[in-house]
Formats: sequence, C-alpha cells, structure tokens
Amino acid sequence: MTLPAEAYLWFKTLHIIGVVVWFAGLFYLVRLFIYHIEAEELDTDISLAFKDQYVLMEKRLANIITTPGMVIAVSMAIGLLATQPSWLSQQWMQAKLVFVLGLLIYHFFCYRLMAQLEKGECKWSGRQLRALNELPTLLLVIIVMLVVFKNQFPTGAATWLIVGLVIFMAASIQFYARWRRLRMENINALNEK
Repeated sequence: MTLPAEAYLWFKTLHIIGVVVWFAGLFYLVRLFIYHIEAEELDTDISLAFKDQYVLMEKRLANIITTPGMVIAVSMAIGLLATQPSWLSQQWMQAKLVFVLGLLIYHFFCYRLMAQLEKGECKWSGRQLRALNELPTLLLVIIVMLVVFKNQFPTGAATWLIVGLVIFMAASIQFYARWRRLRMENINALNEK
C-alpha cells in the first residue's frame, strides 16, 4: 500500500516541528538543572524557594513541551518511514536511528536527574551539567548532517570546521561558566573584607 505524497509532506512537516520543540525543551531543561544545583549556594530560605520553583518549571517544561515534542517527532518519523520504507536499508538512516536512540536515552536520563533534583539527591555539579547540556547540540549537528548529506557524508575540511566550531562553542560555554564563578568568588571575598 502506497501512501499519498501529501501524507509524506504532512509527516515531514510535523516531524520537523516536533524536532524543533523537542530540542528547545532539551536545551532549556538541563539549563534549569544547572540553576537548580546552583540555588544550593544561596541562603537556606531563598534556596528552598528557588528549588521549589525549579522543580515546578522542570516538570512543566518536560511534561508540557519536551516530551510532547519527542512524541510528535518520533511518531511522525515512523510515518515518514512508512512512506519511505527503503530508507531503513540505507546506512545514513541506520546511523541516524542510532543517534536518535542516544537522544532518547538522554531524554529519559533527564527525567532521572529531574527526580534526583526534586528529592535533593542529585550528585551532579553545575560544571558536569553544563558539559551534559552540550550533548544534544552535538547530536543535533550529526543528525542534521546525516539527513542532509545522506550517504555522501562529508569528511573534508568543511566537516572538520563544523566539528571544531561545535567543540569551540562547548569549550567557550565551559570557560565562561568557570570565569563567572571565579569572578563571583572574588567579589564575595572582597565583600567579606
């Protein structure tokens, strides 16, 4: 049974929308985790208020935006594969599905971290969470490149430039966070004198 061309276009449209929503949620969710962890450095009363607010924000973001985006992206991807079953035998699609599986694992791992944060049992530092927050960016770049280039995945200078830029962005974010933390420590030390 062949589905009409319009069905393919609808699946593709909704898949792209789902992916955008899903990634927007994933990018911000771990950022909230970082703020949640850093709230522990505040005075007790303020810290508790912030933590309660972050728990609420994390749950709403995960349950109202991120997970519905994931469900739409995955279900529409299944629809796309139903219209183009030959893609499953192509290496680019097989590689893409492996990276999407990694993204799904990341998504559900975020729920685990969210539960730990709510219970006050999370052992991750703000620095570790910042590094974790870069993973969806890397997965997004790889997945988009696989979709665009398919079996002609580039291995030339342009590819390495893009990889370098992603690594540079991740390192810059880590550097900025460390610089900001050290600056705040110096300001606090000066205020105590």
